[in-house]
Amino acid sequence: MALYTIGDLHLSLNSDKSMDVFGPGWADYVARIREGFSTLTEADTTVLCGDLSWGMSLEESLEDLKFIHALPGRKILLKGNHDYWWNTARKMENFFKENGLDSLEILHNNCKYYGDIALCGTRGWFYELDSEGTHNGKMMAREVGRLEASLQAAGEAEKLCFLHYPPLYTGYRCPEILALLQKYGVKRCFYGHLHGASHRRRIEGDCGGTDFALVAADYLGFKPLKICD
Repeated sequence: MALYTIGDLHLSLNSDKSMDVFGPGWADYVARIREGFSTLTEADTTVLCGDLSWGMSLEESLEDLKFIHALPGRKILLKGNHDYWWNTARKMENFFKENGLDSLEILHNNCKYYGDIALCGTRGWFYELDSEGTHNGKMMAREVGRLEASLQAAGEAEKLCFLHYPPLYTGYRCPEILALLQKYGVKRCFYGHLHGASHRRRIEGDCGGTDFALVAADYLGFKPLKICD
């Protein structure tokens, strides 16, 4: 039994969307994902850090979700910026049940557990200037609130944090999210979103008492990262 994580599967089994925009490293990526999971077992748990399917609705994403379901073990899903199929928790849970996707769980305004370890997270957000030169405070506040709700739900348990957007990279910091990680004593944080040439902007290792790791699928060679047994 082990805990893993990976992000950015970018599946499009219904539409065969080209991944050329993310660089040359995505050739045969669906087969490489399947191979990357081949060493996992049904006793394992994997947290999937967003951007899972290009589908625009749950129905359009069904083949992609079936593919994820067929991978070994328990899968915990969080939202990415391209997950347009994402819906309310109730609708997603009902959809999973109706389609026999019982290995899929949602990390959204809650926390999940791997043994005594609390798995917390949310999509996150970029703290950037919009076209009018003002910060997109509404979306940032929403994501910060979701992350804090997740961390609070964990109580005194050891906490791991999973995000889609990186909370920091070269030349960028998201102070609100970094402050929450420090406030709640999060020792390890995993994020995705960065692809191709953007990998070189990643920040990994200890920063402010939290150990950060990029887990985008192309960065990991499409093989989930083992976190612990």
